[in-house]
Amino acid sequence: MTINISSKISHILSAVISVIIAIYFFYEGFLAYFILKELGGGVDALVASRWGLGIVMFIFVCLFFLFIKIKDLRSQRTILKGVFIGWTSICLVLIIVLPHFIYFIILTGLTSVISFLSSKDLIRKIKEEKETLTEKEIYLLQRLAKKK
Repeated sequence: MTINISSKISHILSAVISVIIAIYFFYEGFLAYFILKELGGGVDALVASRWGLGIVMFIFVCLFFLFIKIKDLRSQRTILKGVFIGWTSICLVLIIVLPHFIYFIILTGLTSVISFLSSKDLIRKIKEEKETLTEKEIYLLQRLAKKK
């Protein structure tokens, strides 16, 4: 029994998780900013790094939506491998560094598994694509058969 998950679902899930993480970092950044402002400070490295991580996650959201438009199965598989490695790395770092962030660990782990399963489904689709002829190949074979 094989679980078929399209790459589109994997990219949308990755974008949603990235939005959640970005919102969290922006929230933490604003919270740190207002606390430091009350203490007489302003924007420091802690606030800037949290806002920076939020911006980076929103850039990833845009990339995930651009990845959906890619039609080539091999390119999709390469991208999904990278997405899988990225989410797995984030999950492992969270487990080691911040084990009390259980919700983020679960979300990134789930996204990693979905990306892996989607990559396996693309392998199956690539094998099926190799075994079938395209319309152009069928047309050329028919033209070749008429010449003989």
